[in-house]
Amino acid sequence: MSSNTLLFSSDLISSEVQAALPKGHTIRPLSSEDYEKGFLNVLNVLTVVGDISKAQFLERFYYLKAHNHEYFTVVIVSPEDRIIGAGTIFVERKFIHNNGLVGHIEDIAVDKNQQGKKLGLRIIQALKHIGAKTGCYKVILDCSEE
Repeated sequence: MSSNTLLFSSDLISSEVQAALPKGHTIRPLSSEDYEKGFLNVLNVLTVVGDISKAQFLERFYYLKAHNHEYFTVVIVSPEDRIIGAGTIFVERKFIHNNGLVGHIEDIAVDKNQQGKKLGLRIIQALKHIGAKTGCYKVILDCSEE
């Protein structure tokens, strides 16, 4: 996969998290090619996604890519090249802490058939790593009770 199709540099992906995934699975930045690989279907685990066309997906993807110092979405890909997990960290710019950065982890989703394999934990670990690498002084996990 070419770096032009990725949301951000794969250099930010934790090798420790990659090594902890089940055999044949990979974690990587979201790609412009992930519309067909089930990315939006995975997000349906969280809430209503809506009827998003490929053009709408690409429009949002390229907006996020143009702001790839703020938005970092990772996906877990199965050996069959399907998206089975996803999560995002976005970086907020603060005035406090010397114009510090805070990472907000959101939208952790794992395909219903893949839950119970610690994939959600691996996504959170990967996003915390991205927060640290991008200079966040803290990372907050935003989630519901469930």
